[in-house]
Amino acid sequence: MSPGPDFMVILRQTINYGKKYAYFSSLGIGAAILVHVGYTLLGVGLILKNFPYFLDIVRILGALYLIYLGYGSFRSNSSKIKIQKEKRLSYSYKKSFFVGFITDLLNPKATLFFLSVFTAIVSVDTPMYIQGLYGFYCVLANIFWYMFIANILSIKKNLDLFNKHQNIIEKVIGIVLVLLGIKLIFS
Repeated sequence: MSPGPDFMVILRQTINYGKKYAYFSSLGIGAAILVHVGYTLLGVGLILKNFPYFLDIVRILGALYLIYLGYGSFRSNSSKIKIQKEKRLSYSYKKSFFVGFITDLLNPKATLFFLSVFTAIVSVDTPMYIQGLYGFYCVLANIFWYMFIANILSIKKNLDLFNKHQNIIEKVIGIVLVLLGIKLIFS
């Protein structure tokens, strides 16, 4: 729930394209979490413990992607938060899904979160279906959380506030994403 790359992506998607596009990004985040849960349940945690450089590769890729997103956000020349037909034609639900998916998939915090949570909660005696339920809960909780955020951000009063300050907000989101990326590179 703490603001991070996923939150910033949902904020950006909602502001620029509307909550339906943010919903697809939320589904993308959920799909990436499913990947994290899958490799955690399959024991990839052991591989990461034995090959720590693999996590460094994921961390660097994630950092570069955040910097890319931030640069794009910082460069954008925003207008009012009203979806125009041109934007709708040039942007798709598939692309929204992919943005959410790749943002969470390359987020090393998500990898570390699932490895730490599952190793703390799950033991060798925990039945696989219970482990699967834990994972399924994580997927659904994140999807619904980010859809809730998209709904909050799409309320007319909030949209009017964003319209008033959108250029500044876009620049701040861009800076935050770039800084998160830089922090990941050097952490």
